[in-house]
Amino acid sequence: MTNEETKLSNAQIAWRAAQDIADGAYVNLGIGFPEMVARYQPPGREAVFHTENGILDFGEAPKPGDEDWDLINAGKKAVTLKPGAAFFHHADSFAMVRGGHLDVAILGALQVSQAGDLANWRVGSKGVPAVGGAMDLVHGAKQVFVITEHMTKNGEPKLVETCTFPLTGVACVTRIYTSHAVIDIVDRRFVLREKLNAIGIDELQAMTGAQLHVEGTVADLVVPELTGASP
Repeated sequence: MTNEETKLSNAQIAWRAAQDIADGAYVNLGIGFPEMVARYQPPGREAVFHTENGILDFGEAPKPGDEDWDLINAGKKAVTLKPGAAFFHHADSFAMVRGGHLDVAILGALQVSQAGDLANWRVGSKGVPAVGGAMDLVHGAKQVFVITEHMTKNGEPKLVETCTFPLTGVACVTRIYTSHAVIDIVDRRFVLREKLNAIGIDELQAMTGAQLHVEGTVADLVVPELTGASP
């Protein structure tokens, strides 16, 4: 089997990350792929989702045709409101972030270094810079989860010794959920916690741009059959 045949889908990566969100946690989801995490909250648990443009505790996307375009998230996608939802000024929203009131921020990545540095907003000098609120989120949230493919489309590692793209934040990432594994950042090292049973540790190491460390048993990365791409 090739790595393409064994890897998780975006939906499965999002599902796995959702399992680690505690009941009642205040959570910010990055634009795009990370927004999928909201679909997979475990039964009996409910996160309180925050968006930088000023809503706390928004709900699922409305059905097509039922959108209220005055109710959007930071990614300009229509949302619904849960009972008790709150609106507030953009500045107050960032005061929540910078004040340490978010339990988790979940973001995508271009690169993550073994020290927990994150690059997710610009590839070198190409394109238009679009960091959004990520620089605030990575240092304001109590934990930062990253969801990402393990490698680029060109077969290059996204988990590296040192980031070569402009940084979003330094030593900020807590845990990484990839298409092949779950990895923690511990003492500036990648510590492997779970991996797909279909690939060996040596094979996974060959896909990773820095040393993978093992502490205790590496669990099997088991997810349900899901399909779907980023929203």
